[in-house]
Amino acid sequence: MNKNRIGIVDKQVKIAAGLFWADYGYLADTVQELEEGGVDWIHMEMRDGEYMQFNVPRGGIDILSGVRPYTNLEIEVQLQMVRPTLDLYKQLADAGANLITIPIETTGETMIQHITFIKELGLKAGVWGWQGVPTLFFDQCIPFVDIIEYECRYPYWGPVKEGGRSPHVIDPIIHESVSELYGMLKERGREKEVDLMEDGGLNTGNLESFVSRGMNVGEFSSPLLKGTEGKLKPGSGKIQAAAADLRAFLDGLAVKYRNDDGTLQ
Repeated sequence: MNKNRIGIVDKQVKIAAGLFWADYGYLADTVQELEEGGVDWIHMEMRDGEYMQFNVPRGGIDILSGVRPYTNLEIEVQLQMVRPTLDLYKQLADAGANLITIPIETTGETMIQHITFIKELGLKAGVWGWQGVPTLFFDQCIPFVDIIEYECRYPYWGPVKEGGRSPHVIDPIIHESVSELYGMLKERGREKEVDLMEDGGLNTGNLESFVSRGMNVGEFSSPLLKGTEGKLKPGSGKIQAAAADLRAFLDGLAVKYRNDDGTLQ
C-alpha cells in the first residue's frame, strides 16, 4: 500500500479515516484495522475548547503521539481552534503529524505565513472551513497548499443520532460549493496537485454527486467506525470490512468520473 497519499492527485478517490467516532479504548488497534481495510490516511481533530463554543479541548497531542507508532499511514491534524500558533505546529511535527490543516476563519491575517511555516517544517499543509465560509476565501491559499477541505454543517447542540448515522447535514449548496472549489483549482492550474476534500455526512447515497463534481477525498468516520449498535470495536472484522467496502465503492466512482491524471472526465 502506498503510504504517501496526501496531496498526490491521481485517478483514485481517497479515504481520510476520521477518528471522531472511534472507541478510544481501542485506538491503536482501530488505526491498524483501518489501514488493513485500505484507507489512505488518518484524520484527527484537535480543539482548543474555545473554537465553535466547544467548552473542552479534544484530540490533544497525546492522541497523535499515541497512535503514531501503530500505523504507517500519514496522519492529518485538523485544527479546530482560534489562532493556532507556530509553536503548536512544531510540537505537532515532533509528535509525528504529516499534514496540518488550519481553519480559514480563525487563523488570522498571517494565514499564508502559517502555511509557509508548516511547509518549512517538512509537513504538508491545508486549509479548511465550515459551510458558510465563502468559497472565494480559499482562492488565495490554492497556490500554497496540498489540500483544501470544506465541511458541511453540524448541529452540535443536538442529540447524537442513532443507528450509526453521521450528525452532519448535507445541504444542496454543499454540492455546488465543491463544484466551485474544483473550478478554482482548475483556474489556477492546480487540479492535478491539490486534494479537494468534503468533510462530514458522506455515504454511498451522496458520494457520486460529490465525486462527479471534483471531490477526490472524503473524510469518513461514522461509516467506518459506527454500526447499528454503536461504535465498532476491533477484532470483529467489521472495521476492515467497512473500509474495504467503501474503498471498492469509491474505486467504481473513480472509473466512472476521473481520468488517470486526476482530472474530471
